[in-house]
Parts: sequence; structure tokens; C-alpha cells
Amino acid sequence: MPNIKSAKKRVIVNTKKTEQNKIIRTNLKTICKKINVMISENKLEEAKAFLPEVFSTIDSACSKNIIKKNNAANKKAKISAKLDKALKAPKAE
Repeated sequence: MPNIKSAKKRVIVNTKKTEQNKIIRTNLKTICKKINVMISENKLEEAKAFLPEVFSTIDSACSKNIIKKNNAANKKAKISAKLDKALKAPKAE
């Protein structure tokens, strides 16, 4: 445990920020899983409507330095490609 007042404060601030970052990271993972499930279950219209929210969450995490810029771009590209492929696939009815 630190003895200096500023070091004590840094410990407190770091634990708070770690918790905040964990919440954002968890939310990001959840939202990405949600859209992937929608696509795999052929709920394409719902997924298409949900896409801006997913992109917004990814961009938000990127701007807060939770994930890096390239990681955000890769996530968005993979989700878009998966959705486009599902939309272009012939419907089995």
C-alpha cells in the first residue's frame, strides 16, 4: 500500500477506471455477440436495424481507448461482411 497521498489517490482512481473500462468492454462483447446471433438465426432485418447501435458502441469504445483503432475497424468490417453475405445468400424456403 502506498504511503504518499498522491499515490493513494492514483490507486483509487485506477480501480474506478478499471471497473468503468470493464463495463464498457463487457457491453461491447455482448452487443457483438447479439448481432452475430441475429445473423446466424436469419433475423436479418433486425440485425440491419441493430447495426448502427453496434457501430456506435464500437466507436465509443475506440474513442475511450478501450480498444485500438484497427481493432474497431476489424470488428466493424467483420460484422458488415457477415451481414452482407447473409443478405446476399439465397433464401431457403
